[in-house]
Amino acid sequence: MKLFVIFLFYFFSLSLPSYSKRCNLKDEKVLLKIKLALNNPYHLASWIPDTECCNWYCVDCDPSTNRINALTIFQGNISGQIPAEVGDLPFLEILIFRHLTNVTGEIPSAIAKLSNLRMVRLSWTNLTGPVPSFFSQLKALTYLDLSFNQLSGSIPPSLSLLPNLAALHMDRNRLTGTIPESFGAFTGSSPPDLFLSHNQLTGSVPKSLGSLNFSRIDFSRNTLEGDISFLFGRNKTLEDADFSRILFEFDISKLEFPESLDTLDLNHNRLKGSVPEALTALENLQQFNISYNRLCGQIPVGGKLQSFTYTEYFHNRCLCGSPLPAC
Repeated sequence: MKLFVIFLFYFFSLSLPSYSKRCNLKDEKVLLKIKLALNNPYHLASWIPDTECCNWYCVDCDPSTNRINALTIFQGNISGQIPAEVGDLPFLEILIFRHLTNVTGEIPSAIAKLSNLRMVRLSWTNLTGPVPSFFSQLKALTYLDLSFNQLSGSIPPSLSLLPNLAALHMDRNRLTGTIPESFGAFTGSSPPDLFLSHNQLTGSVPKSLGSLNFSRIDFSRNTLEGDISFLFGRNKTLEDADFSRILFEFDISKLEFPESLDTLDLNHNRLKGSVPEALTALENLQQFNISYNRLCGQIPVGGKLQSFTYTEYFHNRCLCGSPLPAC
């Protein structure tokens, strides 16, 4: 009898893992296909068949459904293309391939199937090809980061149709063409933070953007031109603005600024006029640069303006006053 009880205990102890396993079998098979497509990298060594895939490195499961809801592959020795099989994880909310410089190829169209995606970060890789317009179909997206790649072509105007987008990073690519006019008509309750720097964008910034209250904009290091004064105003909500190393040309003398502004970089443009008196009222201004422009006149005294150094003001046509030499 004692031996029979021991046998039963041993039998059921062996059987327990199969009953307690959370991992969805379909998701497990898809993940193993992804691992195989990436040539079985050591980074994914924990992805072993018939083990608890909810505990595998780089993945997370939703505790209410036990389905894979996050795939976050980051800083591994991984090469190849993003596998199309990622589109076969229907509950995925977070998709990250980041700091993987040997990941190449185009962004797979299979991602369009992932209607639950909230965050996509495909950054610091060597992805090529266009920015796919299918991202506009993923209405749950709040964060889209495609920065630090080799993407080319124009920016899809349809991205403005994303109702929940809070941040759009497409900086440090090879994008060409203009900033879409539609970006002045984002359908969400507030426009996303826009990071488009270090591309090859041309033309003027659409005036339609002036009707929205952006918090963060970075258009620096493009070949944009014209007047962007409509992006400023006392009633705006702008906090960080980087328009450096472009070709903007307008008179800044009478610009007004929101109290929220803490970063303003306008260096290396063709700005004219004098330093606006309104800048003295900005108590939150932490970073400021208007060097390499065509400004004249005395720098207003007050606020944070004298806390910045000579280098934030130098190389202007006839600017003077502290911290530059006296007029």
